[in-house]
Amino acid sequence: MDLEPESTAVVVVDMQNGFCHPDGSLYAPGSETVIEPITELVSRARTAGARIVYTRDVHPPEQFADAHYYDEFEQWGEHVLEGSWDAELVDELAVEADDHVVEKHTYDAFYQTELEGWLDARGIDDLVLCGTLANVCVLHTGGSAGLRDFRPIMVEDCIGAIEADHREYALEHAEWLFGELVESDDLEFDR
Repeated sequence: MDLEPESTAVVVVDMQNGFCHPDGSLYAPGSETVIEPITELVSRARTAGARIVYTRDVHPPEQFADAHYYDEFEQWGEHVLEGSWDAELVDELAVEADDHVVEKHTYDAFYQTELEGWLDARGIDDLVLCGTLANVCVLHTGGSAGLRDFRPIMVEDCIGAIEADHREYALEHAEWLFGELVESDDLEFDR
């Protein structure tokens, strides 16, 4: 798959200590295993001139105190609290000056964030999605991207999950409903 770097962004979803580090509050070994391939993908994309976007799932401690229904702390327990080590991106994924970081408070990186406007302002059409968790934030962000007429491209070997069958389901669902699947080695950024 060949992509034009000028109209492409690599969106790295929630590669944070809380999910990717053994001491994290919601550690998933499958998330840790994709750090290296994501680092390589980001390096290749950046060198070619594609934009890099990192999302960070961040929750103020009181976020769900008045929730009527949506309460991630009830589902997962407290995690990636604002200002915590848990909420920081893993050290291996160093943010550079030209990269964009989106703080989100739900599974969807587009919901009540500036992401769509930031991408539109830069003429981005194609989103190369990687990160974690496959069946949660990656899936919801990819679906939301497709609904906004971006082209979601899910990089199979760069997406982490808690369980292998969660990842398989999420990728099959994404391909069937709104996106495309590709292995990182089959992804080219034309200059």
